[in-house]
Amino acid sequence: MRISRRSLLAAAAAVACASSLQLALAAGYPSQPVRLIVPYSPGGLPDTVARIVGQRLTESLGQSFVVENKPGAGGAVAANTLAQAPADGYTFIVTDGPMLAIPPFVTTKPPFNAQKDFVPVSLIGTAPLYLAVNANVKANNLDELIALAKSKPGALNYGSSGLGSIHHLTAEAMKAGLGINITHVPFKGSGQSVPAMMGGQVDMLFASPPTLMGFVKNGQAKLIAINTAKRAPLTPDVPALSEKIPGFDFAFTVVVLAKPGTPQDAINKINASIASVVKTPAVIEQLQKAGVDPVGASVEQTSAALNAEMQRITAAAKHAGMKPE
Repeated sequence: MRISRRSLLAAAAAVACASSLQLALAAGYPSQPVRLIVPYSPGGLPDTVARIVGQRLTESLGQSFVVENKPGAGGAVAANTLAQAPADGYTFIVTDGPMLAIPPFVTTKPPFNAQKDFVPVSLIGTAPLYLAVNANVKANNLDELIALAKSKPGALNYGSSGLGSIHHLTAEAMKAGLGINITHVPFKGSGQSVPAMMGGQVDMLFASPPTLMGFVKNGQAKLIAINTAKRAPLTPDVPALSEKIPGFDFAFTVVVLAKPGTPQDAINKINASIASVVKTPAVIEQLQKAGVDPVGASVEQTSAALNAEMQRITAAAKHAGMKPE
């Protein structure tokens, strides 16, 4: 096989460019502001986490970490923003695992391929959801709720943030694990579903701690369970669903992702920096108030967590009978 001189020069230039980039990274990365793309509107959980962590990274690394909200099309707008950016370690996505896992179950043409279009950088933390019931539901704990649901198949209902949302799939996984029949009532986000439960339109739902705790304190709702593998330190009296359903864990991940081809030195630097900042007392407090349990996992652990989450969501989507449209 004959290789042209032009091809050899191009290959040499590419190697030199890559080597120069690695040297630059080693010398003082980051040397310019870093973009944190969030596929949701301001105020949502990934946005809140990105701003908390971004501020601390700015302080620790000496460069601005700028949050850019790119909502729309199930994450496609944010994914396209990342795809169009250079793979140089100065653009990342901060999102939740469900954004990656759910699209294949709701559309025949997913806007991205989670396995090919992103590489893991960091697992910032996991976000639990609590199962709460309206104060008028005749159940004060998980055992009583299970007994009530089994005594009246299909009579109880639950709200969710929409078809295919993590709230919906968590409830479907719970139904399968407990062998109960409760009816799904989808809404457009927690901003609708939580008030609907408080108003008695639905009996129960899964929601994040910040959206529920005020109502619980006021006696308008009762916490019945948490969707994590073990009880939460902040609510030790609330049982984990895993106590009834072995292996149950639907707390969703909040992760940082990069574009394929991003220098490994940059990924490692960001990973180590996040792992450091999320273990500081001030950030732990901030994240927990936002409803996130800090983790700061390695790149390998982040990849494993995303794969496990994909498997859980796939099983729940199949149980729910979801078919792409």
